[in-house]
Amino acid sequence: MDKVLIRGLEINTVIGVYDWEKTIEQRLLVDLDMAWDNRQAAATDDYQYALCYETVSNRVIEKIIEKPIELIETVAEMIATILLEEFNVSWVKVVVKKPGAVKQAQSVAVEIERSQSASQAS
Repeated sequence: MDKVLIRGLEINTVIGVYDWEKTIEQRLLVDLDMAWDNRQAAATDDYQYALCYETVSNRVIEKIIEKPIELIETVAEMIATILLEEFNVSWVKVVVKKPGAVKQAQSVAVEIERSQSASQAS
């Protein structure tokens, strides 16, 4: 399976369940693995057949900063839905990290994998 990867996408947004978190922006780091058949783009060297990582990144950031969210689990599901529905990737792995959420840990994170078949079944 071919993949397009984005690593360490930084999103500053209002995220958290505590009252104090709802008044500040915090940093999230997002890693994406997206199934995408790269053969036609590679064979033709034509951008129209590629999955544009800049367009994906900008859309994900736009959606996540749209309104306050409490859980990184929600962020991960929102991102997976965008990628499956708007960009038509067949499979995605999303990792959302929240650095500093636990004082003793470098970061906390959730990881999910979703696919078109699972998306259409719900």
